[in-house]
Amino acid sequence: MKRSEDLRELPNEDGHNCFGCGPTNAYGLRMKFFTDEKSLFSWVTIPGHLCGWDNLAHGGVLSTILDEMMGWTTIHFSKKFALTNAMSVKFHKSVCIGEEIRVEGRVIEVKGARHATAEGHIYKAENTLCAESKGTFRLFSAEAIVRLGIMEDEAIKRFNFLIEP
Repeated sequence: MKRSEDLRELPNEDGHNCFGCGPTNAYGLRMKFFTDEKSLFSWVTIPGHLCGWDNLAHGGVLSTILDEMMGWTTIHFSKKFALTNAMSVKFHKSVCIGEEIRVEGRVIEVKGARHATAEGHIYKAENTLCAESKGTFRLFSAEAIVRLGIMEDEAIKRFNFLIEP
């Protein structure tokens, strides 16, 4: 089983407020990502304000975690910006609030310069599979992201460590 101390942590800029990975979002997940250069990994403990039934993590939050993982995985390995086109999630076991989970992502396929498919998995203690997902992603250059009004040029510069020049 992979451990964060055995992996390389991907840098993440302080200046963004993403719900999944933004370090400044007080209500977010503040995910950090690590790689062995084949897959990405993250360890997350879901806070109580994101519960579903009583002590259970909300399925939408688990889906968000998988989407964030697949997105970062696609960006890291394709070296392009990626936006989710479609995703499916299958839930196997519940996740409790306050329980640490391990999230893994990998790219399954890249089709040309514009499309990629990734998968994500959530595990809890003893390698128990809780949820799995598969997603398709549209790939974009930094110039296209600015032209489409998704990010401003200054914001894109914060992600130069992930994207091809």
